[in-house]
Amino acid sequence: MSSLTARIDQPLRLIPDSSLGRGLLMGLAAASIGALYTVFARWGIARGMDAADMTLVRFGVAGVVTLPVLALAMKRDAAGLLARWRSWLAVALLAGPLFGLLMFTALQWAPAAHAAVFPFTAMSVMGTLMSAAFLGDRLTLRKAGGIAVVVAGLVVLSGLEIRSLTGRALWGDALFIAAGTLWAGFGIVMRKQRIDPLLATAVISVFALVTYVPIYLAIVGIQRLLAVAPTVLWPEVIVQGLIAGAGTLYTYSKMVALLGPARAAVFPALAPGIAAFLAWPVLGHVPTDIEAAGLLIAVTGLLITVTAGRSTRPS
Repeated sequence: MSSLTARIDQPLRLIPDSSLGRGLLMGLAAASIGALYTVFARWGIARGMDAADMTLVRFGVAGVVTLPVLALAMKRDAAGLLARWRSWLAVALLAGPLFGLLMFTALQWAPAAHAAVFPFTAMSVMGTLMSAAFLGDRLTLRKAGGIAVVVAGLVVLSGLEIRSLTGRALWGDALFIAAGTLWAGFGIVMRKQRIDPLLATAVISVFALVTYVPIYLAIVGIQRLLAVAPTVLWPEVIVQGLIAGAGTLYTYSKMVALLGPARAAVFPALAPGIAAFLAWPVLGHVPTDIEAAGLLIAVTGLLITVTAGRSTRPS
């Protein structure tokens, strides 16, 4: 049994400071990667790629890269891995191609302001509620207040207006919420089943490689992807496939193992603020004072939530 599993099994009431520090670093890394792939997704969509293309690049490349990890794990303990097929199927369905399709399609339909609020609010709120319902994690007043501050920061950062909640944008918002809920569920399964982060990354990516990629090639074909300008396609391969495809899954999974899903679910709220600054060189969008203020508010709420009680209960 790994040291991680042993640490989770122990009926401790406090998260060790070393785990908190490493969890915070993983959270910052996950949020930064999330911001990067969101900015480059908008950049690629504006240059002719669509949700199906982005999903193929993200999971197809990640599947090829992580295939050796899964092959090595199968060689070491194939029977043990296959015995947990329900857990692997759950994480693959929650954080795999379906999540990618929902997010990338929503980015096509909803305004950028909505992308900064709805998916990350869903991740934070649903992650906290699911953690309380399925893991027995206490929903304290301070934790709820911290999430409320995070959501307020996202609204300020995005400049969200009520009049923009109409028509096609509403469908995009619904997809954002669905994607955020799936991601929150992914964190719950990771913690409850005590799944190794690197192995989970490999399973999800290879699952997409053997399911989504053949379907895409059969329905869409490779010609549309080859028609994309190399100056657009290759940056997306690097960002979506190499950095986001594997990096997002691993850093978030590791953060869940260190902090628990309730606290981990709050960190994606940093992504829109980081994206606002990354959009400066990539999309030519200069961050405003309001966006900076929104990021500061969101960070304040995150710190309130992450440090609230710092108690855990065995799952």
